[in-house]
Amino acid sequence: MNRDVIIACDFADRASTLAFLDRFTEEKPFVKIGMELFYAEGPEIVREIKRRGHRIFLDLKLCDIPNTVMKAMAVLSRLDVDMVNLHAFGTVEMMRAALKGLTRPDGTRPLLIAVTQLTSTSQERMERDLLIEKPLSEVVIHYAKCAREAGLDGVVCSPLEAGVVHEACGADFLTVTPGVRFAGGDVGDQVRVTTPARAREIGSDFIVVGRPITAADDPVAAYRRAVKEFVG
Repeated sequence: MNRDVIIACDFADRASTLAFLDRFTEEKPFVKIGMELFYAEGPEIVREIKRRGHRIFLDLKLCDIPNTVMKAMAVLSRLDVDMVNLHAFGTVEMMRAALKGLTRPDGTRPLLIAVTQLTSTSQERMERDLLIEKPLSEVVIHYAKCAREAGLDGVVCSPLEAGVVHEACGADFLTVTPGVRFAGGDVGDQVRVTTPARAREIGSDFIVVGRPITAADDPVAAYRRAVKEFVG
């Protein structure tokens, strides 16, 4: 699968989102719809953006008992998105149930990926708040292996971990990496970050870029810069 840049459309409402997308007159970027926008506008915003010709990563990070996640994924599969996710710490059983629910009667389904550790998580926070004392990179690799065992297509991880995930799980196991900032840019609330060019070198398959594009004076130029640096 070819590398690509996904824009995190973390806007508060439909009007702001569509006004942003209207600025792209030549490209149809791959976009991420997260909790804020989905909870504000519901499934119709997904359908609207899909009708406009964009690929969609629906970033809702499901995590619950296996049966509940399976039923929720069956609902999401009807939205015709291209990628969805869940939390890997929900266990292999939950991830398998999610895959079952997401798969349509004709055998088709969106890509399904699992969140390993959020890019806002540091070693200290993981130990203090989650009582996980293993090295963070070891935890990420373990979760990735569990996702692969469950039959998922890949994981969400820091770009810094993309290479070791590929080493552990194979070159065709996707790494979708937030925590990407332009050189010299503000890292915001992210901890484990790098640039688009470095993410490419390490082995990310997709980078997810939010504020460096959405808050830029010229978002289209910022998007093109990210594509140039990451895709080439």
